[in-house]
Amino acid sequence: MTMTMATPAKKTISFKIEGGHTLSGVVTTNTAKNSAVSLLCASLLNKGTTVLAKMPRIEEVKRILEVLESIGVTATWKENDLTLVRPKKLLFGNLDVAAAMRTRSVIMLIGPLLHELKRFDLPQAGGCRLGSRTVRPHFFALEKLGVTVHTLEQSYRVTSEPPKKNREIILYESGDTVTENALMAAARIEGKTTIKFASANYMVQDLCRFIVALGVRVDGIGTTTLTVYGKKDINTNIRFSPGEDPIESMLFLSIAATTNSSITIQRCPIDFLELELLKLEKMGFRYRILKRYVSENGYTNLADIKTLSSRLVALEEKIDARPFPGLNIDNLPFFVPIAAHAKGQTLIHDWVYENRAIYYLELAKLGADIILADPHRVYINGPTKFKSAEVICPPALRPAAIILIAMLAAPGTSILRNVYSINRGYEDLANRLRKLGAKIRMIRS
Repeated sequence: MTMTMATPAKKTISFKIEGGHTLSGVVTTNTAKNSAVSLLCASLLNKGTTVLAKMPRIEEVKRILEVLESIGVTATWKENDLTLVRPKKLLFGNLDVAAAMRTRSVIMLIGPLLHELKRFDLPQAGGCRLGSRTVRPHFFALEKLGVTVHTLEQSYRVTSEPPKKNREIILYESGDTVTENALMAAARIEGKTTIKFASANYMVQDLCRFIVALGVRVDGIGTTTLTVYGKKDINTNIRFSPGEDPIESMLFLSIAATTNSSITIQRCPIDFLELELLKLEKMGFRYRILKRYVSENGYTNLADIKTLSSRLVALEEKIDARPFPGLNIDNLPFFVPIAAHAKGQTLIHDWVYENRAIYYLELAKLGADIILADPHRVYINGPTKFKSAEVICPPALRPAAIILIAMLAAPGTSILRNVYSINRGYEDLANRLRKLGAKIRMIRS
């Protein structure tokens, strides 16, 4: 397969924001973007009909769907429910390379595809540009299952052989996507596979429960050791809903804290926000939990959170992230505008990605006093008198979102150019913000 991609000229979408206003009202957390993309990949494990309920209609989902449809999967939307039916034989020669190269999530297709194809080429992953995000942990994990991956100029060449019995995988790093790839690979290999140092994060738990719904036994869900008892063939009609998105809940918590607004955030997956809320509480952030309940999927614990007007102070300790149950790596950036609003100096240590902390410097254009100590650490001095500015969206989802947050807090008119990065992960965000009283509109150019 020749890996080439044409880039058609498309109009870009930007946000025009009149900031400096407090917000009010109610917003509902959608289902998780990271769960959605892994479940789309995992649907290839099932020869029956898969219905994924309450799926977010975001660009990342669209890219994976374009890839799946190009290889013969039939996808039908009914409101936010998505029905997927795969063909008896995947048409892998028709793979939409352009769509595949626009999302890093495509790497998770290796796990399900190796059950269908003994040899195939997969385009190299794209998505957020956050430095040298190595994919070698995926290869190290899969080699224990008889899979060999060679890196070519524009693709990965995957070959597989029958794996050994009583397989044990020790993950090179406790990453979310590498755990998911190993899970999908193990799900249709007969016998027992043990995955150690696994991620226990929300999207991994969603994937585990989906695999269980397919009839595969998975022990240790929510822990760092997963044991999978695979089945060679899976053919069942199921309906499954991913859990709500803690990263989206954190976006709105950050907006509330940075703009000093009182809003109600419904359907927050509280188990994956407890440490973030504790850090915020120690900074002086005030909130109330209005009620607790369980998601329709029967296992995600939810809470409605009402934020209150607060005076924030910097923490003496650095703020950094860890694999779950630590502070979520994707939630760490949302502390940057919060720290800029707080009184005092905050050290944020983003040790995972080389380039992400550099993107934080874009907030200086909006008045933030932010110092880059090294590619992983920034010092932020507050409180900031945010000012309006025109900024081009960085090619990374969370850094782009925190610029939007700062613009909502900045008096005057700001322009955030080319918001594709934000649309990758958040559905209809401008309209949802308008319902909270934000003065934001989309412009096309």
